[in-house]
Amino acid sequence: MANKHYPAQVKADAVALYRSRPGTTIAQIADDLGINRETLRSWVRADDQRRGGGTSRPAVTAGEPPADSVEAENAELRRRVRELEEERDILRKAARYFAGETRW
Repeated sequence: MANKHYPAQVKADAVALYRSRPGTTIAQIADDLGINRETLRSWVRADDQRRGGGTSRPAVTAGEPPADSVEAENAELRRRVRELEEERDILRKAARYFAGETRW
């Protein structure tokens, strides 16, 4: 099987997507993007080394939720919207990349 060469932006976006979704695995993200699981895993490891070691996921900081439950729900929904928009943008970029790769 031939090795694929991905642009640096695709690699960075895939790693960012993995880091932004604490409940997902590398396998899930790789399958969603159509990237080999080990390829994504190596990108995450390389990013960890570039950052100076540490874990592959950022530490979760325990913040005090707003007193009002409606405010807490709105904050959670805004965070989820940002996450989904980021995922959508990454998938659009990946689709454009792969569409260009199939043209002769």
